[in-house]
Amino acid sequence: MTQTTQTEQIENTCLVYMIAPDRETALQFAREIVGQRLAACANILGPMQSVYHWQGVMQEDEEIVVLFKTTKEQFPALDEYVSKTHPYDCPCLVQLPITDGHKPFLRWIEEEVSGAHKEG
Repeated sequence: MTQTTQTEQIENTCLVYMIAPDRETALQFAREIVGQRLAACANILGPMQSVYHWQGVMQEDEEIVVLFKTTKEQFPALDEYVSKTHPYDCPCLVQLPITDGHKPFLRWIEEEVSGAHKEG
């Protein structure tokens, strides 16, 4: 693999941070998104405590974090899926760039979401 290809691979991969109201919902999103190859992997973390304003009222809720490992090309489809199916009116879904990482792992992410993966 050339250095240019490795740089492009790093620039193309990203993490997507999403919040779910509970573990069941988080797991459902993880299965669907990874199953559709919109992400290579999902990590479900939590519960966590969120404190925020919503519609003018201070809220405190226990929520679940889901981290997806994917590519920038897959983010629009992932965003569309979450926007249509998430139970929140305004779901937290943000794309975070990966600035560096273990090259074989980044290559694995790309292969999984591109369909170039090898079935074992």
